Amino acid sequence: MKKYVLDLTVSAAEHINDKYVLLKLTHNEPLPQMLPGQFVEVRVDGSSTTFLRRPISINFVDYQANELWLLVAAIGDGTRALARLKAGDTLNCMLPLGNSFTIPENKNAKVLLVGGGVGVAPLLNFGKVLNDNGIRPIFLLGARSAKDILLIDEFKKYGEVCVTTEDGTEGEKGFVTNHSVLQRIRFDQISTCGPKPMMVAVARYAHSEGIFCEASLENKMACGVGACLCCVEGTKKGNLCVCKEGPVFNVNDLSWQI
Repeated sequence: MKKYVLDLTVSAAEHINDKYVLLKLTHNEPLPQMLPGQFVEVRVDGSSTTFLRRPISINFVDYQANELWLLVAAIGDGTRALARLKAGDTLNCMLPLGNSFTIPENKNAKVLLVGGGVGVAPLLNFGKVLNDNGIRPIFLLGARSAKDILLIDEFKKYGEVCVTTEDGTEGEKGFVTNHSVLQRIRFDQISTCGPKPMMVAVARYAHSEGIFCEASLENKMACGVGACLCCVEGTKKGNLCVCKEGPVFNVNDLSWQI
């Protein structure tokens, strides 16, 4: 796919809580086509300690409103600078980058999308695309507590939402791999994104059940095109750049102990 470097305008900056902000970006021309699972590299202006671009998953694309959503966790100097953006500000983005999630050919496929923390971000757009293709997925979202569950009302537009929290303040108490939906439904495909321990646990479950599973990795990426080699991941095919060969991988191709 053709890549673009665009100055996008912030149409809204919605602070979900003290850590997360949802940036809604627009452009004076139609946004390019973007696939579910792809990401953007954003230039961080106004941060004296941030010299390289930051990778942000594509959270949602509203082509009718000509709007791109980015869900940002403000945890470092760069992302905190992004969280300070306001409506009318400009954000320079290189997009779209990376590969995409797999859309099942079988319209009756039962698809589970598992996310944790800010890793839920790419699953919203994927859920919409699946829904548009006649497949209504089930979302399984994990977090530490109720306040950390993100965009749940948006997810409910495109499928059933199941929740786990470590402290039991929302949904079922425990980790995503303990949720009762895994005993209730036999899934044909699982896609996951979030903390690596969570993704490994999901991959282990899928492997034990013979379910096709893919994971969107969140390695640090500076260039987004495979030049800087800072995002290399060990796979059964050798060391691969997540930004170029991923970020979505079949878990059976990764060098994970599953």
